[in-house]
Amino acid sequence: MNPFEHVRIALDALAANKVRAFLTMLGVIIGVASVIMLVAIGEGAKTYIRTELMGIGTNLLIIVPGKTETSGAGHMPSGIRKLTISDMHALEKRTTLLRAMAAAVVSNAPVKYQSRLRNVQIIGTDQNFPTVRNLHAEIGAFISKSDVDARRRVAVLGRTVRTELFGEANPLGRMIKIGETKFRVIGIMEKKGMTLGMDIDDHVFIPVETAQEIFDQDGLTNILAQVINESEIERAKEQVRTVLTERHGEEDFTVVSQQAMLSTMQGILSTFTYVLGGIASISLLVGGIGIMNIMLVSVRERTREIGLRKAIGASRRDILLQFVIESVALSVVGGIIGILFGAGVAYGAKAAFPVIPVDVTAWSVAMAFIFAFLVGAFFGIYPAVKAARLNPIDALRYE
Repeated sequence: MNPFEHVRIALDALAANKVRAFLTMLGVIIGVASVIMLVAIGEGAKTYIRTELMGIGTNLLIIVPGKTETSGAGHMPSGIRKLTISDMHALEKRTTLLRAMAAAVVSNAPVKYQSRLRNVQIIGTDQNFPTVRNLHAEIGAFISKSDVDARRRVAVLGRTVRTELFGEANPLGRMIKIGETKFRVIGIMEKKGMTLGMDIDDHVFIPVETAQEIFDQDGLTNILAQVINESEIERAKEQVRTVLTERHGEEDFTVVSQQAMLSTMQGILSTFTYVLGGIASISLLVGGIGIMNIMLVSVRERTREIGLRKAIGASRRDILLQFVIESVALSVVGGIIGILFGAGVAYGAKAAFPVIPVDVTAWSVAMAFIFAFLVGAFFGIYPAVKAARLNPIDALRYE
């Protein structure tokens, strides 16, 4: 018998018991659909994190005071020296791989307009911040170099702050209080929404040296730097380390790249995705056991048929292949239905709730299909071997 004849006979046998075949496939359908849906959520989360990190600026380096990375023989800095605006100017002059840099002083403070009061995060920065962080003023203007140099008391509001304090009124030119200090509003930032659980619109931006003055700080919270291109990030980090180590006498700072943050998050989410896929795969094994049980029942029911086929010349190989193909067909058809069902539910959930990150990937579909095939082949072998070993005379006498 040729392979196509084996497949035809196997499919005819399954078609003769449609309800039983479907119920047998149900375990595989549920297992494959679970794998597709859970992996889609994990992959969607990875895509979401990547998009969010790219949204805060491209090729970004964040330089923070204090050594938070372990290197060499575990040397610990003798003390933490603050990062200063002079450090940033030195980096601007002595590095060649940084396109733009921005200083940042971050603190929380109450912001008041008339009788309305809101506690928000204040970011003291300079004119380069929009370029480095990909955040721009949509109405009015952002902080200028002259604002920074003159230590002007001007403020740029995030959209949430503007709405909470002014409603729909135009805040440009109005005076607000940050703590006990009056500031004139010169701009409104474009709407960015939530990024990694933080409301980017719930910030107020003021000149960096003005922030140092009103918050009584002589150092910077961090220095943000944009590398000229992604391939130069590691070299840029080394340039930053060289310049600041010479200035500070030791490496008492940490340079974190956007790639490193992304890699860490992606690694965590990949592990999470694999765990979810592994848990869902357990139901596939349960489905495989169901296939084996039904195939054993099928062998018993068709014992006389097996005996008759052997009596007219069918070989053990023919019988073995017939039952293995039936088992694989059950699993593969169930796998295809499970893939369609799982992908449909995943994309349906995304359409109904756009905030749910979902991404059905080709590799997850291929993995689920191959696993379903292997489950059918593995759990179909024992019943097939049992059928192939039946003695034709005993089989024909079987009642």
